[in-house]
Amino acid sequence: MKLSKVFVYMFFVASSIGAQEIPSTSDSPRVHITTTLGSFVIELNPNRAPFTVESFLQYAEEGHYEGTIFHRVIPGFLAQAGGYTEDLQVKLRERSVVNESGNGLSNLRGTIGLARTNDPHSGNAQFYINLDDNLDLNPRPTRWGYAVFGTVVEGMEVVDEIGHRPTGPQGHLARDVPTTAIVIEQVEILTQ
Repeated sequence: MKLSKVFVYMFFVASSIGAQEIPSTSDSPRVHITTTLGSFVIELNPNRAPFTVESFLQYAEEGHYEGTIFHRVIPGFLAQAGGYTEDLQVKLRERSVVNESGNGLSNLRGTIGLARTNDPHSGNAQFYINLDDNLDLNPRPTRWGYAVFGTVVEGMEVVDEIGHRPTGPQGHLARDVPTTAIVIEQVEILTQ
C-alpha cells in the first residue's frame, strides 16, 4: 500500500473515533466457522474495517484457516486462532494489514479483532474473539489499539465453551494453549 493511502486512511480512522457502531446490513459478509467443538457465525463489518475484512476473506477463500487451532485461550478474556496447525507449526502468512483500530468499533464481548505483535501494523491472519468486554484493547490517544472487524451473531455458546477449556504450555508456546486441540475444520463465506 502506498504511503499516501495510509495517511488518507489514518485521517478517515481518526475522524471516526467517536462514531457509533453501524448496524449490520444485508451486504455485510457472514462467515460460518466449524470447529471440533461446534460452529459459530461471524458477521464482518467492511464499512468500518475494509482492509481487515478484505484480508480475512482472502485468507478464508485461500483455505488458510482450515486445520489451524485456537492456540491462545484465556478465560474471561479472549480466544485466539488462525496462526498454528494442530502440531503447533506456524502457518505462514504473507500479508499484513494497516491497523484499523479507532474505527468506532469497540472490543466488546463477542466481537472479532485482528491479533498483532507490538508493531501496530503487524496483524495478518490471526484473529481473536473477545470473551468479555476488553476495553483496554481499544486505542487511546497515545497508542494504537487492536482493530475490531466483526461480531459473533450465532453460536456464542460454542465460543464460550472454547473459552472454558483447560489450557497450559504446549510445545514452544509458553501458555494458554488448550490441552485438547480445538481445530478449525471449515470456514465458509455465507454472503459477500
